[in-house]
Amino acid sequence: MANEKHYECSVTVEAVFISEQSDVEKNRYAFAYFVKITNTGNIAAQLISRHWVIIEADGEQKDVKGLGVVGEQPLLNPTEQFEYTSGTVINTPLGEMHGTYQMVAEDGTRFDAIIHPFALAMPRVLH
Repeated sequence: MANEKHYECSVTVEAVFISEQSDVEKNRYAFAYFVKITNTGNIAAQLISRHWVIIEADGEQKDVKGLGVVGEQPLLNPTEQFEYTSGTVINTPLGEMHGTYQMVAEDGTRFDAIIHPFALAMPRVLH
């Protein structure tokens, strides 16, 4: 059992409202999000693609899929981390994002790294 392979990556995300790129009059709310992916398994794994679900306060939902993140497909050895910053624009002052990263371990095993829901919130909208 000691040699059993463990496939897992943890993901943490922090979102920040960007007032300079937002226009409330035009229902344009810009957010940056800072992502940290950590290989918490015991085998190297590469991030191949992403699937984000963006839900606005009015129920509007967007699915965003693509290869890699910020133009990269990082290979993470056990305990290694990869950090990046990206952004999104929504039409409401409140929203939520969640999703998955599709990973491939060095032995060919595919697994998903879960991105738990996090809020997109313009300051002073939530009390």
